[in-house]
Amino acid sequence: MLRRHWRSGAVLAASTLVACGLFAPAPASADSGIAHPQAVTNAQAEKVSAYWTPARMRAAIPMDQLLARTTKKISGKVAAGRPATVRPTAVGGVVQPQAFPSGGGAWTGGGAVVHTAGRVFFVYNDAGTPRNASCSGNAVTSGNKSVVITAGHCVKLGGNFHTKWTFVPAYNNGNAPYGTWSARATMSTPQWVASEDINYDVGAAVVNQLNGKSLTDVVGGQGVAFNQAKNAAMYAFGWPAADPYDGTKMIYCSGNTFNALISDGIGMTCDMTGGASGGPWFRSFNESTGTGLLNSVNSYKINLVSIWMFGPYFGADAQNLYNKAQAA
Repeated sequence: MLRRHWRSGAVLAASTLVACGLFAPAPASADSGIAHPQAVTNAQAEKVSAYWTPARMRAAIPMDQLLARTTKKISGKVAAGRPATVRPTAVGGVVQPQAFPSGGGAWTGGGAVVHTAGRVFFVYNDAGTPRNASCSGNAVTSGNKSVVITAGHCVKLGGNFHTKWTFVPAYNNGNAPYGTWSARATMSTPQWVASEDINYDVGAAVVNQLNGKSLTDVVGGQGVAFNQAKNAAMYAFGWPAADPYDGTKMIYCSGNTFNALISDGIGMTCDMTGGASGGPWFRSFNESTGTGLLNSVNSYKINLVSIWMFGPYFGADAQNLYNKAQAA
């Protein structure tokens, strides 16, 4: 998640940066379109899968932590992400209901979200130095059965698209029970690609088939909703890895959303930390089935109100991105 600083009510200049920071507009990437090719051949896909060993996945750093530690004078943004599988907790054969609202806790309800959601891994170009980093994401229903939705800063940050991008549904401490799915293309909204505008912090990946099968044929997919009312009961998921979390559990928040601060997005009471970026927000979520309509993603937090998480509004631009991804 990106985080924004405040001082005397004003936003600090781009030279200040902390975990989950909100960036000033970055220079346009050399990739002027909204899509960026990744592993487009079988050999490239195999190379990406081989790169992400269990050890590398365990050691991947949520981008908010990585940037806060290694860059102090960048334009002001940061990212995050981590996942792990969680088994349903049952009593007498009945899955225990989760608390609503919840400001942050382990998801023990099981259902489809346990395997549609996952951890995202990629190599981030940190001022010319490649760094293994991570975010969260979620498989969605799509025409090509291969689309993962995440945050824009989980596919591109600081003017460059990330490389060696892969999605691990139901990731569990280095284990990939449903395999590792390399991306053949990553993409974002035109506004995020051009200037990393926080209002359009939405990303998507089209992943390659694995063992001859498409992603959602293996793990299922969640529906996506656009142009909805901003105030609604929603559930957010992710794999926060910064204190007090350690990236080993899928964490969820739930509650009624409200109009965001700083951006045109939405907010929710949620204490998820770095590592949760790109994790899905669902409306019309059914706890018993673990299904809902993806309607935003974990995007940024603000220092003085760190109990709130914010996500981008899924309007026409997010819908255009989804349509482009599912047609790829």
